[in-house]
Amino acid sequence: MIKITIDNTNENQRLDKYLQKYLNKAPKSFIYKMLRKKNIKLNDKKANGNEILAFGDNINIYLSDETIKNFKEEKEIIKTKQNFKIIFEDKNIIICYKPIGLVSQPDANNKTSSLNDELIYYLYKTDKYKKDADFTPSICNRLDRNTSGIVVFGKNLKSLQALNLAFKTKTIDKYYLTAVEGKIDKNGIIKLYHKKEKDKVQIYDSFIEGSKEIITEYTPLKTKENKTLLKIKLITGKTHQIRASFEHIGFSIIGDRKYNKNNDNIFGLKGQFLHCYKLEFVSIQEPLSYLNGQKFLCSYMDKSFKNVLKFFDYKMGE
Repeated sequence: MIKITIDNTNENQRLDKYLQKYLNKAPKSFIYKMLRKKNIKLNDKKANGNEILAFGDNINIYLSDETIKNFKEEKEIIKTKQNFKIIFEDKNIIICYKPIGLVSQPDANNKTSSLNDELIYYLYKTDKYKKDADFTPSICNRLDRNTSGIVVFGKNLKSLQALNLAFKTKTIDKYYLTAVEGKIDKNGIIKLYHKKEKDKVQIYDSFIEGSKEIITEYTPLKTKENKTLLKIKLITGKTHQIRASFEHIGFSIIGDRKYNKNNDNIFGLKGQFLHCYKLEFVSIQEPLSYLNGQKFLCSYMDKSFKNVLKFFDYKMGE
């Protein structure tokens, strides 16, 4: 039997979620079966798994040492290069620059090389994270491989929960720079409907079954040679929202090989010119409320992206 006492780093999460992290090789069905059979108890009582853990709670796991060993695997921390740049770091979070060409999280084609892997290894090699920790730190927002800019990383459970809630409730504002083909001379708001289909999305002018409304604000900054540099504020945040929305209204993003039908790429970009350059904390809960009202700018940028700004004679600012 193993007894686990919940400390302040693991409170305020569901019991079943915690058990899935602790017995990280066990199928969910096994964990629920053990709860039903009272082989796992919370505070010496039968538990369903949906209970929210509090500081000082006790979890008793009535399984043999061998069974626990079979279902508990030591985390593998992959040694990686550090392609990211740190914009801000404290005990709770890291705000960093993700360069183009780097995926945010592991996927089918990049299982061991992602920004998330790099950040975990950075914490591990600087003794800020231990392999045996029940919690695994993680990024909270994603950018496409060839989109660069600001990504936020939660270093502990409470901060990660606060960040995830803030992104979900849109109390963190994200701003992007992009450049499109065509002249836009007025501010505007794009309201469309988004439906993901495999690795691409479809955009519709009105609701269809399975679609969700997307809203994008834009402000023209510079125009030159029938091209426009834009500041974008995401009101909603869906896959490829900016890229697909502007293609739909007839202003293709320069360098976008997926949605730009003309594929006019005079700058020789590796992908779409899209850079998340600013993040503003509007209203985030504890333990991160001290960040409210703060803005973070990302001046790091690929050389090819800098060439686009140079073309427009634009210096990045707020």
